[in-house]
Amino acid sequence: MKSAHARRPLQCCPGRRTKGADFNSATMTPPDDLLRHSRYLTRLLEANPDLRESTLAQIGQAPDAAVLDALLAALPLDEENLKTSLRRFKQSIYAWIVLRDLAGRAPLAEVTETLTLIAERALVHAQRVLTAVLEARYGVPRNAAGERQELIVVGMGKLGGRELNVSSDIDLIFVYPDDGETDGLHDGAQSISNFEFFTRLGRQLINAISEVTERGLVFRVDMRLRPNGDSGPLVCSFDMLENYFIVQGREWERYAWIKARPLTGARWDELEAIRRPFVFRKYLDFGAINAMRDLHAQIRREVAKKDMANNVKLGPGGIREIEFIAQVFQLIRGGRDTALQIKPTLVALGLLRDRAILSAEVAVQLSAAYDFLRRLEHRLQYIDDAQTHTLPGNAADQATVAGAMGFASYEALLVELDDHRGCVEQHFAEVFSDPNRDGHALDGLWRQADDGEQCTAAFAGLGFADPQGAARRIGGLKNSPRIQLDSPLIRERFDALIPRVIEAAAETPQPDETLVRLLDLIEAVARRAAYLALLQQYPQALKKVAQLMSSSAWAAEYLQRHPILLDELLDTRLLEASHDWRGFRAALDAQLDQAEPDTERQMDLLREAHHAQVFRLLTQDLSGLLALEKLSDHLSELADIIVGLALKFAWRKLLTRHCEEPHFAVISYGKLGGKELGYASDLDMVFIYEDAAEEAGQNYSRLATRLNTWLSAQTAAGQLFETDLRLRPNGDSGLVVVSLDGFRKYQLENAWVWEHQALTRARFSAGDAALGTRFEQVREEILRQPRDLQKLREEVMAMRQKMMDTHATKGDARASQFNLKHDPGGLIDVEFLIQYLVLGHAHAHPELCGNLGNIALLRIAATLGLIPAALAEQVRNAYRKYRSLQHGLRLNNRKSRVERAAVLPEIAQVRELWDFVFNP
Repeated sequence: MKSAHARRPLQCCPGRRTKGADFNSATMTPPDDLLRHSRYLTRLLEANPDLRESTLAQIGQAPDAAVLDALLAALPLDEENLKTSLRRFKQSIYAWIVLRDLAGRAPLAEVTETLTLIAERALVHAQRVLTAVLEARYGVPRNAAGERQELIVVGMGKLGGRELNVSSDIDLIFVYPDDGETDGLHDGAQSISNFEFFTRLGRQLINAISEVTERGLVFRVDMRLRPNGDSGPLVCSFDMLENYFIVQGREWERYAWIKARPLTGARWDELEAIRRPFVFRKYLDFGAINAMRDLHAQIRREVAKKDMANNVKLGPGGIREIEFIAQVFQLIRGGRDTALQIKPTLVALGLLRDRAILSAEVAVQLSAAYDFLRRLEHRLQYIDDAQTHTLPGNAADQATVAGAMGFASYEALLVELDDHRGCVEQHFAEVFSDPNRDGHALDGLWRQADDGEQCTAAFAGLGFADPQGAARRIGGLKNSPRIQLDSPLIRERFDALIPRVIEAAAETPQPDETLVRLLDLIEAVARRAAYLALLQQYPQALKKVAQLMSSSAWAAEYLQRHPILLDELLDTRLLEASHDWRGFRAALDAQLDQAEPDTERQMDLLREAHHAQVFRLLTQDLSGLLALEKLSDHLSELADIIVGLALKFAWRKLLTRHCEEPHFAVISYGKLGGKELGYASDLDMVFIYEDAAEEAGQNYSRLATRLNTWLSAQTAAGQLFETDLRLRPNGDSGLVVVSLDGFRKYQLENAWVWEHQALTRARFSAGDAALGTRFEQVREEILRQPRDLQKLREEVMAMRQKMMDTHATKGDARASQFNLKHDPGGLIDVEFLIQYLVLGHAHAHPELCGNLGNIALLRIAATLGLIPAALAEQVRNAYRKYRSLQHGLRLNNRKSRVERAAVLPEIAQVRELWDFVFNP
């Protein structure tokens, strides 16, 4: 016999369509041909002719919850008849679904859902009957407040995931909310504790479901997943369960409780509030990979010891490995992405695909393998209704299973089985392989970090410019009290990680600076084992971090402030230049809505989402995939989205709202207004409203203050933006929010010229779009006011001189250094001359009012004949060059200064256009 684990060349076959999987077949296989695949079903139907007849009559219809409930309603479900009725119920539905499956009429989902419904209904009805019997004897269990208490039966494993197989046992845990005692009703009824009451109920429930009678059993019951397993009490209160999780809960129990689902009783929300934080961490939990790798290794050792290589559940490439792949990512990310807390394996795989955590190809292959293996598992169990997952050893049963799967021979079945198992095994190894298993070539350098001479020589050999400095840094890290006092787990991860950090730094163009930045990051997250685990588990992520930090000191500091962004490096879409901002806004809006009414969590969600998108843009920027103008467009649109959502949810928090939607708008100025936002730019904003309600001014003032807090406050997740509200009418002394009429009146009657200059870069960013349109009309009205050109020139030049006196390069430095922003011939000159052209000529040329950016406005002014076209093009290019140089300097935390000689042509071109405009 060919072993199911003998390998052909790996094809990662997504699964062939076999007769057993043809769910739309119009042909009907004769009943006897189907029954030959199940000796148990044959015996059952022979012993129950009526069942055979009814089963065959309804094989074309899928059983659903309503059908099951109707069948149960027709059975006597009192204490005396409970066991018999539940077994009759199970057998009738079992025969029905098995024949549909063997006939190719039932997909896997129908089979598992039907079996799950059988178990649920049996437990619910059994608990109802048995509870009534016990309450008649002891009274109703109540807590100290007199509230009725009910047993909660928690379905675990495949029952919890609605994935029950045909001969499965059911894993259960019994929980009740509060301790107390029964109320001992009448006739001297004895009062007992709630613990004793529910213990008795639990035992009777197990007996009702699992006792073997002349009609068999309903399901085998396994209680070993309860706290402390077989040595623990049969039932536990909420307090007992929570304390167990905190004090004794183990990693494998987190895995087991992923699928936990309450089936009976009440107060499920309270139980979920205990379960969720135990299973799902608030942070990204990459330590789960190591924990589940260890758990799988134990299973593998058990499989090898018991010679279970042909076990389609526990053997290599089996069902359990697919479940592990899905569940490890659920454990890692489920605390932050609540959708991943879903229980069914196939649904989880689909979500992992949608989030690009698994590629579409891998998700399809794993899903196909899961479907194939589960259908094969069922056919192994159909033979004798045995709880088996092992391929048969005799030829007759092999032929039976092959036929039931739709294969002409057992050999043909094994070919496809091998493909699926090989595929699963490969993907499992990719997820769970231990990159540190074979050690590292630089382990010796880290071990000898105390030996300065040898360490220095090693760093010199790796190409470090300052090997002594690198050696001192590594030695200081190894001997630091902080590391010495860490847990053995963290020290173990340090020992595995630091040699790889040194290697990654050595491979960059600036190994010395990169090593310092990497070690700063490692020290910052030293107590966060999950981040160390991520870098340890994913060497490719560590290399990306090193490349990023080598390219930009600002990026290194940003990652150090927000280490949660390390997870973004695992996203295969990181370098995709396209950005679906509409989809991003909708998804974040939904997350914020789901987090209601938790303001702190909503503020953190905004920050986390913003930081992740900035980091994605930063990575693309440093990889040369984004032009600076496109980057600024993206950063500006991202800021608009964040401000808009902050506004929406800040308004919801006001207790005295006078309308459902605020007639309130955020007007952006400066870099955001001109869509030239940088990574660290602050937001210049003015808040306006248009609302005749008496309380409008007060409410919108509160909204403006709250919105500013949402945007600028420092939370556990960091800060969104520095904000500047000084451009509002009357500056710091003015109201924080102003009506549109008040804004218009101020701009027409009281504003300074510099305020009109600022208005050239103003635009609607968020809030009431209709109000934004009316603001734009007011803005254009103001910009198009006729102005005395000579007076305007004098005022703009006076303001420019004032800025130069404050910020421009002084003294001898001016001969060699050039401030890209403030020196004559720099960025401010370009901005001021454009603002002059807009204010001076927009009354005749309304196209100058468009907030299109400085580069576009230079082109428009040239087209209108206001400035020479050739010179305008030169200044456009100079402006681009200045911004690009400034951007590069800021990425490495340097001031906006360059050698004057490097930009002499650009300085001359800008000054020539300046003179043309201001000295005609």
